[in-house]
Formats: sequence, C-alpha cells, structure tokens
Amino acid sequence: MRASLGEQQIFNRSLELCEVPACFKRSTIIPIPKKPKMTGLNDYRPVALTSVVMKSFERLVLAYLKNITGPLLDPLQFAYRANRSVDDAVNMGLHFILQHLDKSGTYVRLLFVDFSSAFNTIIPTLLQTKLTQLSVPSSICQWITSFLTDRHQLVKLGKFKSNSRTTSTGTPQGCVLSPLLFSLYTNDCTSTDPSIKLLKFADDTTVIGLIQDGDESAYRQEIEQLAAWCSRNNLELNTLKTVEMIVDFRRNTPALPPLTIMNSTVPTVASFRFLGTTISQDP
Repeated sequence: MRASLGEQQIFNRSLELCEVPACFKRSTIIPIPKKPKMTGLNDYRPVALTSVVMKSFERLVLAYLKNITGPLLDPLQFAYRANRSVDDAVNMGLHFILQHLDKSGTYVRLLFVDFSSAFNTIIPTLLQTKLTQLSVPSSICQWITSFLTDRHQLVKLGKFKSNSRTTSTGTPQGCVLSPLLFSLYTNDCTSTDPSIKLLKFADDTTVIGLIQDGDESAYRQEIEQLAAWCSRNNLELNTLKTVEMIVDFRRNTPALPPLTIMNSTVPTVASFRFLGTTISQDP
C-alpha cells in the first residue's frame, strides 16, 4: 500500500511539473530479429525495456488519452478504438474492395505501406502540436513531450552493452504509450477523395484505390500527397518493402502502368498478409 501511495504522489507531482523524472526515461534497447536470417540492422526490431513504475504511469495516461481523443480520431484508424479490432479493419477493407468490384469497368489497386523505423522518427514537438489540436490538455501534452525528450538509452546484445546515448526523437517500441502516440501522430494523414480509402491500424497503413474506367488520377495523386505528408512529418516510406497488389477481374485487360514513389518503382505481389489475413488477387 505504501508503494502504491508513493507512486501516486510521484505521478501527481510529475503531472504538476509537466516533467518526467530522468530515472524513469532510461531504457535498455534489445535488438529482436524480425526473421531467421539477418543481413543488416533493418532486420532487427529495437524493443525498449523501461521502468516498471513508468509503465504504470503510462497506462493511466493511455486510458485518459483514449477517452479524450476517441471521438476525434480518423474513422479509418482501427487501433485503440472502442469496439474495434484488427478483424474489423480487415473486414472493412474487404468490404470496400468487393463492393467496388461488383460494378462494371472497375479494379482495385492496393498499396501496402511500410515505414522505416516508424516509431523512432516521431518529432515530440510536432506530436505536441497534433495533440493540442485533438483537445488534449496542455499539461498532458507537455508531460508527453518531456517523456519523449532527453531519454537515456543503451543497447544490450547478449552479455555486451553499449555506452549510453541521449535521444529526443521517437517513441520507444515496447513502451505502453507508443502505439497510441503513433496513431495520434498520423491522425491527420487522411484522404479527401471518396474513391481512395486510407486504412490504418497503428503503424500499418494501406491505401485502397477504387478505380473506375481506368482513371487512376486520384489514386496516384493520393500517393504523391502521402509521400509529401511523410516528408513534412519526418516519416520515411520504405520503398524496398512497400508493395502493391492489383485486383482486376475484368477480361482481356492490358497491363497496367507501374506505380512509382520517389522515383522508385513499387513492386507488385500476387498475395499479401494484410493485418494477419492473407489476401490474393485471384477471383
């Protein structure tokens, strides 16, 4: 009981000062392999081991943020939404696709976006501005900025440890708040064209282009706008892992022109694991 009371006093004081104690911002980064054979640093996922007490604080802030921002979130963002799940995101995506393909002269282009080190690229001051626009109180915005800046971290691999470094960019993978903060950071990344659906589940983003009579102008313009948005917000599109799938049930159709992003041709695939569910271009 004393420990719980002590934690409560520390947290209340931390909120009053809009500052997170330095000892709660220290973390140990553990590189976790993404696949059996690694060929470079990008094949590892950096997971942060952080203070247990800080995780308790984060859960309180998480519940508060979800309550405040929930009604203001992009309706096509399915992470951290009440009564929504990854299955709902998949079902909604399939609904958009199949409903469109029921019409004559239609096909669908799906862009499965991969961000390079998505969580590590968030700019705390820019996030603070976005949170303010979502009606998050100034004190909480400043507290989150303090949490994300001047973080001390080191890397541990087996029995070896690196020297400690200070960072003021990104939301550490493994932290309780990180997925929601990324969702809020990308909340203003939306499409205004009804023929383009930008489906999101935390850092998983899929652009669904509902093409009618071969007119891809809105889809290609949306991809250009997405690349420009990423540039403004310090996110990097990984053109090596971003892929496209074309679903076209029309007969005797000519080859469709490839999609390019930042002068790189996007590879096409016949199937893709979409939020845990494998979908294919087959009828």
